[in-house]
Amino acid sequence: MQYTINVRGRLVDLSQPMVMGILNATPDSFYSGSRKQTEAEIAERANQIIAEGGRIIDVGAFSTRLGAEVVSVEEETARLKRALQIVHREQPDAIVSVDTYRPLVARRCVEEFGADIINDVSEGGLTGIVGQAIHEEGDMFETVARLGVPYILMSVQPTLEKMMLGFAEEVQRLHSLGAKDIILDPGYGFGKTLEQNYEIMKHSERLLEFGLPVLVGISRKSMIYKLLGGDPTTSLNGTTVLNTIALQKRTSILRVHDVKEAVEATRLLQQF
Repeated sequence: MQYTINVRGRLVDLSQPMVMGILNATPDSFYSGSRKQTEAEIAERANQIIAEGGRIIDVGAFSTRLGAEVVSVEEETARLKRALQIVHREQPDAIVSVDTYRPLVARRCVEEFGADIINDVSEGGLTGIVGQAIHEEGDMFETVARLGVPYILMSVQPTLEKMMLGFAEEVQRLHSLGAKDIILDPGYGFGKTLEQNYEIMKHSERLLEFGLPVLVGISRKSMIYKLLGGDPTTSLNGTTVLNTIALQKRTSILRVHDVKEAVEATRLLQQF
């Protein structure tokens, strides 16, 4: 599919899949291997993502897993400010997304700390941390439109039918507000049972009907180890298999912990 997104005036071509590497500036993300807190750890991870072929660095500072610590707006902002400063220092040419569902945090990250993309796991405010309702100041869709940056819209719906209906309404509202570059994320692991995750993935090519790029984030998630056994630390092979299936269904962006393996999957599939 021929997609481009405008990143601060630079057109980024998504006609070939790209890999987004996860950098969690948190103490409690579900996969311990992704937690980076010291300056040296954050710098090392940013450099590793780019060295292994990642094109986007996705920085988060608030875990949305079940049972995660609730972090204040002030603390999340402080963590992101510090992490983004380090990432920009180490990789000034990298595309950087910020993983937050808070409109005020998103605005500051773009306007003050140099983030290029907003990655929102709340579907515009429907939910945030798993199992807890959220009440945030501001409207994420209005914030995105005003900032003029690409926006990753993630679904928390349990079925593909509800997801398609939700996306149709939300994309229309975003466009009416003036938002231009929208990337759809089916939201594997959010508001879905194990069976629903796989049913959605089985038919996920239907999301292409919107004419928008699709991002998939299934890296080391419970939908893998609840089926196969183990835990996040044993789920790399399952992640690679599902990433490959997602690529065959014409996914534009893979959001992953293990960048090298995902990049290799994209390169191999390009031969067919």
